[in-house]
Amino acid sequence: MRKKPPIVLATRSVEQSRFLRAEQIDLEFSNGERRTHERLRTTGFGAVIMVPMRDDDTVLLVREYATGIEGYELGLPKGRLDRDETAEQGANRELKEEIGYGARDLHILATLSLSPTYMSAMTHVVLARDLYPERLQGDEPEELEVVPWKLSELHTLLLEPEVSEGRSIAALFIAREYLAGRFRPVR
Repeated sequence: MRKKPPIVLATRSVEQSRFLRAEQIDLEFSNGERRTHERLRTTGFGAVIMVPMRDDDTVLLVREYATGIEGYELGLPKGRLDRDETAEQGANRELKEEIGYGARDLHILATLSLSPTYMSAMTHVVLARDLYPERLQGDEPEELEVVPWKLSELHTLLLEPEVSEGRSIAALFIAREYLAGRFRPVR
């Protein structure tokens, strides 16, 4: 079901938000060159992106509004970690909030950066298996649509116009390779 995007009521610049702040870093490189770089510094405790497997070949995706692109995006459930929460605990909480399932088997596959040249945020890729129904109240403004997709048909997902988020695409490929026995995380 395609939803109509929300109406943008206003846009304004902020120097700092509750999630991000900009900072400048003065650097001197080994060849003596000096530069001032800027980066977005997150104020949170990290993030998780989950690959929830309903069965050996079916991953559960979510369709949710993405303010940055002013449209709906189809991707993996994800969220910020809370204080004193492990990646596994945060992943399980976010799964319950976003797709209405918990997972008995959670495994960290990788840690990804979104854009390491100007962002400090890191996201843990968590494979979630042995799902069971449980819903927690989340902070989403509307219920997210859960969309099952065959991991064996991952190549067709890339053709969908609502699929552009790099972390979701990377996490899906990492999970597929792990499940096929072609990738083992270094821990």
